[in-house]
Amino acid sequence: MAENPATAPMSLAALRAALERVEPLAVYGRVVAIRGLLVEVAGPVAAMRLGGRLDVEGAAGLIPCEVIGFQGDRALAMPFGSLDGVRRGCPAYVRDEAAGAVRPSQGWLGRVIDALGRPVDGLGPLPEGPRIYPLRADPPPAHARRRVGPPLDLGIRCINTFLTMCAGQRMGIFAGSGVGKSVLLSMLARYTAADVAVIGLVGERGREVQEFLQDDLGAGGLARSVVVVATSDEPALMRRNAAYVTLSVAEHFRDQGAKVLCMIDSITRFAMAQRDIGLAAGEPPTAKGYTPTVFSELPRLLERAGPGVGEGTISALFTVLVEGDDHNEPVADAVRGILDGHIVMERGIAERGRYPAINVLRSVSRTMPRACDPAYLPVVRRARRVLSTYADMEELIRLGAYRAGSSPEVDQAVALMPDIEAFLGQGKEEATSIGEGYARLAQIVGTD
Repeated sequence: MAENPATAPMSLAALRAALERVEPLAVYGRVVAIRGLLVEVAGPVAAMRLGGRLDVEGAAGLIPCEVIGFQGDRALAMPFGSLDGVRRGCPAYVRDEAAGAVRPSQGWLGRVIDALGRPVDGLGPLPEGPRIYPLRADPPPAHARRRVGPPLDLGIRCINTFLTMCAGQRMGIFAGSGVGKSVLLSMLARYTAADVAVIGLVGERGREVQEFLQDDLGAGGLARSVVVVATSDEPALMRRNAAYVTLSVAEHFRDQGAKVLCMIDSITRFAMAQRDIGLAAGEPPTAKGYTPTVFSELPRLLERAGPGVGEGTISALFTVLVEGDDHNEPVADAVRGILDGHIVMERGIAERGRYPAINVLRSVSRTMPRACDPAYLPVVRRARRVLSTYADMEELIRLGAYRAGSSPEVDQAVALMPDIEAFLGQGKEEATSIGEGYARLAQIVGTD
């Protein structure tokens, strides 16, 4: 009996060809309202998730958005770009979970990327690595993490000697605007004894990005760095995501066993971006308008840095922009309680022309004195005493009210301060190792 061709079994090749002709199912909702930067989407809300991606169709193409909350039968989303051309009824396509991730590789070294992991340096596409790193990853388990490693040479003698930092430690740089944070970061990126530097510029001035890359970081520093940029004019989601991408890229190199230096400038702008997102989603404002999620997201972000479960480490330096030079404002207070130390930069020191403008007495490293070379620990203590004695009498000395000979300790502090000030200052083209810094300080103050 002859086989009917209409009911004959389909060959594997024909079946594959038929499947390839099937159009993928598009799941989408519709824009029903726009309030400021908040987009309300109705439709298959069950297919959307918090933190998931939507692509809203605008006049100039698809605009990526992130779901930040739900209200009734609507999803609340914020855009990663401009909403120009979006109107009521525009489709909002639901994307898969992999959108909130990056795939870093060694080929990312020397590259500049945006907050979505896309190249912005005009050097072509980025080579993808084999592993996907989610942007909002959890920190390594506390019970499985290694302890901080040996002292890390940062090349900045003021920090190396008085605030010695260990591999895997996390430090904050607290300063107002215009006191030299960016220059200090560029020096750390060039001189720190690390394998890789991952630098996040969050809310940076657009004009200063090229200056930082070309003048401050330089070709040598950029060659071993990955720079993530989200300028101040970009939407809040881009500024927040820049910090997440920075940590995800650093985690990739840490998992390869590298000693990573991770720097973000600044955590305050990350907190401001999260505040904008929270307020748009309807969260109640608290101190200075910051929403509760700001103070829950800060430790989740900062705890991702530090030692890993393997050989690799992420040594982190996060800048905190203190508004009005108020070091007790909410974000500075929260970050100081999370990190392993803080470096305070003061405008008064910068105005005297000493850079980096670090106030040693107000700064602290929580790994000191264990991280300090025991042979030089008395030297550091003696130098701190000299600085403290001079600070106590500084106003009287400057006014001419102190009479020489009244106190031998003050007389000694007055005699030593010019050399100590010269020691604390450092040009941006100058690097000093830990050993050299200790030896030079010992020559200035001697030992007890």
